[in-house]
Amino acid sequence: MSYKIDTFDRKILKVLQQEASLSQREIAERVGLSQNACWRRLKVLEESGVIKGHTVRLDPEELGLGLTVFIMVRTRHHAREWLDLFRKEVTAIPNVIDFFRLAGDYDYMLKIMAEDMNAFDRIYQKLIDKVELETVTSYITMEAIADNRDLPL
Repeated sequence: MSYKIDTFDRKILKVLQQEASLSQREIAERVGLSQNACWRRLKVLEESGVIKGHTVRLDPEELGLGLTVFIMVRTRHHAREWLDLFRKEVTAIPNVIDFFRLAGDYDYMLKIMAEDMNAFDRIYQKLIDKVELETVTSYITMEAIADNRDLPL
């Protein structure tokens, strides 16, 4: 990162993580800056890539996505072509909301949000139909204890 974040920047980022819909005036008031100084800092944080966008946190249960499943994948394939295909197929599934390549016993981890077990099974079938995988282990969550937490600043 080329931009050096200072105390005011961290305060701005903490405020934005908690409530991204605040006006620049409200952010400036909360962090103790003038509105112009806050605006300039926000622009630099966006242009430097520290702020990647503004989003809204949605309640999955309210949207009918009450089932969260973590899928752990192990594969025998590690060639670029296979990885490109796997990435393409996984990212084409809208219910896969997080996707990681791992070091350790498994090669990949996917976080899937689905309506129910039947919907998850259709997603699972779609995944295994598209790409050859060695081992797929699914972990069904019972409760989200700490989910979508803010980054520690």
